[in-house]
Amino acid sequence: MDLTATAGAAATEMSLPAGLDHAALENDGPKAFGDRMGTPAANEKVLWKGRPATGLLARTAFHTRTLGLYFAALIIVALVSGRTDAAMVAAVLGTALLALLHLLAWLSARSTLYILTDTRLIMRIGMAIETRINLPLKQVTAAHLRTRGNDHGDIALELAGERMLGVVLLWPHMRPWHYNRPQPMLRAVPDAEHLAQLIAETRAHYGAIDQNLIAINDAQPGSGQHAGAIAPVQGRKVPALQPNRQGFEGAPA
Repeated sequence: MDLTATAGAAATEMSLPAGLDHAALENDGPKAFGDRMGTPAANEKVLWKGRPATGLLARTAFHTRTLGLYFAALIIVALVSGRTDAAMVAAVLGTALLALLHLLAWLSARSTLYILTDTRLIMRIGMAIETRINLPLKQVTAAHLRTRGNDHGDIALELAGERMLGVVLLWPHMRPWHYNRPQPMLRAVPDAEHLAQLIAETRAHYGAIDQNLIAINDAQPGSGQHAGAIAPVQGRKVPALQPNRQGFEGAPA
């Protein structure tokens, strides 16, 4: 979807939704205890908050469905070959691995809270050590959506400037195969298409961005920076923004 044609009007006439209660953020997901990087300021309008859906996160980030099919194939091959002992071993190992991955997905979803305000995106993430990441919207140059069914999806954000965020800091909340310039990703969020539109419209206060509401190609890129062919977006590309070296912040809680 091309937003450049209406960016000027959006920046002046857009009516953002009513803000959410700031106090409610401390009762939903990991707490920030007033830390400025993880807590919206009093003059910030909180437009949306949410977290990943556990089952979808398990399938897409921890690949439980793929691994389940793999172990099922091993069991079938073992049974066809008359190796019931090997089939039992594969069943036990597969069940244990899938249970562990579902547990990790549950812990990841439970320890995650995404917060969108009228000036930035806050990510409270971290299963072992809670990290709070502050992404000013003026640094976002593009928002890409991959739908996952049932109105859920992933939203990856391209950022201006030099690499400021690490893979270890972000995982699993990052776009796959983008290790040289990691792209923060809102994983398995509900009403994803509406949220992607809201991010683009809010970002339009700082100028238009490209928004791809068709697909994200997660194929491994040859350069390590960009995924394979992404569905084309009509209109001009947004001009490069000047990097704010203090704009991206992430620190353990």
